[in-house]
Amino acid sequence: MTMLESASNRETEALLPVIRTVVDHDRQDLFGLIAVCYADYPGCFVDPHDDLPDLRAPSRSYAESGGSFWAIEDERGRVCACVAVDFPEAGTAELHRLYVHPDQRGRGLGSLLVRQAEGHARSKGAGRIVLWSDTRFITAHRLYKRLGYVQAEGQRQLEDISRSAEYRFEKRL
Repeated sequence: MTMLESASNRETEALLPVIRTVVDHDRQDLFGLIAVCYADYPGCFVDPHDDLPDLRAPSRSYAESGGSFWAIEDERGRVCACVAVDFPEAGTAELHRLYVHPDQRGRGLGSLLVRQAEGHARSKGAGRIVLWSDTRFITAHRLYKRLGYVQAEGQRQLEDISRSAEYRFEKRL
């Protein structure tokens, strides 16, 4: 490898965001990130008491099932993107909480985090991964489809503050 190639590799590595495990101290940043993301969708609200119980102790929420919760920080050290994965049944992983701050979108952070979750799922023996996504999150649906997820028929209705309806997506790992 030449010195120029070595320098180029170091520059590329320096540009890659660092994915780290969420700690409980991140709960406020996570709540804020989700609130900012929901603000893009009329009628979509955040209820921290009923809708987000996993944010009360985010470092432990997904770990109980062998899962994990990851974050990427912005240049100010605040969480600007996140994703979680758990294992609701043997051989199946479920993706949760994929959010990217609006001013950080288009940089590949969502794809990077989904690949992180998929890699973890494979390492734990999952043969498939599923997720549920609000019907209003059309941009996220395009991302999931681009990453190989298939949308299932129908939808489910939640009894949350936003009266959410969700689509199910699935991918073989």
